[in-house]
Amino acid sequence: MTSQTDTENHLLPIPGDLSTCVQRALEEDIGHGDITAALVAKEATAQARVITREETLICGRPWFDEVFHQLDPNVDVDWQFTEGEKAGIGQVVCQLGGPAQILLTGERTALNFLQTLSATANTARLFADAVSGTECRILDTRKTIPGLRSAQKYAVRCGGACNHRIGLYDGILIKDNHIAAAGSIEKAITRARSVSDLPIEIEVEDLDQLEQALAAGANIVLLDNFSNELLRQAVSKTRDADGNTKLEASGGYRLEQLRDAAETGVDFISSGALTKNIRAVDLSMRFDFDR
Repeated sequence: MTSQTDTENHLLPIPGDLSTCVQRALEEDIGHGDITAALVAKEATAQARVITREETLICGRPWFDEVFHQLDPNVDVDWQFTEGEKAGIGQVVCQLGGPAQILLTGERTALNFLQTLSATANTARLFADAVSGTECRILDTRKTIPGLRSAQKYAVRCGGACNHRIGLYDGILIKDNHIAAAGSIEKAITRARSVSDLPIEIEVEDLDQLEQALAAGANIVLLDNFSNELLRQAVSKTRDADGNTKLEASGGYRLEQLRDAAETGVDFISSGALTKNIRAVDLSMRFDFDR
């Protein structure tokens, strides 16, 4: 698990697949050519500005920039807000200038990235603020929009929450079906330890399973759908056992439930809502065409 430790969000590491992600999005939209933009004279130039229609954190600048860089490196994008900064209603986020055809062609793809990633950052910020002042950290999950995994993980950090594993390849999370296939919690953890030296996390559904996981040496235990009282008992049992095992609570938490869960003493609360229950931010791009 990695947390957002940069003091400036614009210094967040940019995902290595950014260029490929943007390329796929452009190919999806443009196909063999933008037929409508061809109605505009090729030599025509224009200016454009992106305007907010609601308050939002700004997230997704690198993807927005890459859209126009791939279409025409000569397009100029002048940002008025840094990554992770909050913009109010009716504010100009950035201004663009360049060939009119290019600006029209890239408009939707660029806005799609900016609207979606800003929405993810907004949700992450709400969740992180809800547990502010506690020792608990908010984690995302793998419940991301297909093709946008790394981008949304970036947006989660931009909003102040933390990343769980990126995919199936960089972390072990043993769930109920894995336990059933292995035969027991102990056997599942033993097999996991034989194939990888990564920290081992295992999901449990009650206190008895928690005790089994602790006895087997799990590094992290995911407490699935525990009540707050059971979370407190789980924290107590874990501290009595060795105090080194981390506890993660999960179970469809609503925003208003996070504080109480965090105050039970768990180390993490994970939520798929950060990346899947989002509503795209309302942004618009307005044009001025040179005559």
